[in-house]
Amino acid sequence: MNPALRASAAHVFVDDLHSPSLSADDEHHLFRVMRLRSGELVTISDGHGGWRSTVVEDHALAPIGEAVSEASPPPITIASAIPKGDRLEWMVQKLTELGVSDMVFVDCERSVVKWTSERGAQQLLRLTRVAREAAMQSRRVWLPALRGPFDYADVIALPGAVIADPDGGSLADLDNDPHSGRIVVIGP
Repeated sequence: MNPALRASAAHVFVDDLHSPSLSADDEHHLFRVMRLRSGELVTISDGHGGWRSTVVEDHALAPIGEAVSEASPPPITIASAIPKGDRLEWMVQKLTELGVSDMVFVDCERSVVKWTSERGAQQLLRLTRVAREAAMQSRRVWLPALRGPFDYADVIALPGAVIADPDGGSLADLDNDPHSGRIVVIGP
């Protein structure tokens, strides 16, 4: 990780790196919750690998230096049955912090939680906010993609999908097998 990302007082996502505009929630968090003052450094990112340092000036962010573009990390997808309770948010948060590039939610035969199309859309919107907050906390410049729900049969049929199994091989084996993908499927 770039030292400037680590050393900044905060990290937020914006639409435009050249003239950053904060959402009301981000503005509240930076200036009311974190109490950032003029002169403090904040890094901003577009969520697609671009980021830049800024400085706080009068409750706004002024870009300094040049925008930087980070290469995308190696893609890894976690396809998981939808857990119940608050475990879903925790899972999205931790997978985002670990650098997972794609999370796919799967309807399995034995899953307790089932999403209808309307509920699924609402849940994905909420989980996108959770992933965004986790990415800001861990200073990620790439936001993960969240998709689903999909049927188990459709997911397991994807090229390179492997099922997480206690007796299975190591994830390191995926890198050595040129025919293997990076989609790890986890059941309920």
